[in-house]
Amino acid sequence: MKRLAELETRRRALLSRCEAQRAEISWRLAQLSPRRWRDVLAGSAPAPDGSDIGAQRRHPLAWMVAAAALLLLRRPRAALSMLARARGALSIITRAAEVLSVVGVLRRARPR
Repeated sequence: MKRLAELETRRRALLSRCEAQRAEISWRLAQLSPRRWRDVLAGSAPAPDGSDIGAQRRHPLAWMVAAAALLLLRRPRAALSMLARARGALSIITRAAEVLSVVGVLRRARPR
């Protein structure tokens, strides 16, 4: 009987926690209303974090990254392949930069 009472107490605690989480989720969803986001994106209201989202939205690099992301999301296998190639190229470039810096140090240290 004691075990049943413990389980019932635990059940009530979990139900109250679930209700609190439901209230928090509904509050957060209310904060993300379409009207608020439309105003933020149009530039007539500040972003929720206080940043200037209008400047970020107009940046050309952001548009290029978004277009590349859309293209890569359509073909995940090609995206992984390209990521592996980019990783290899980055490691080669890093090693080349290290070699060039060593060569530069040796050139400066050489007496004339």
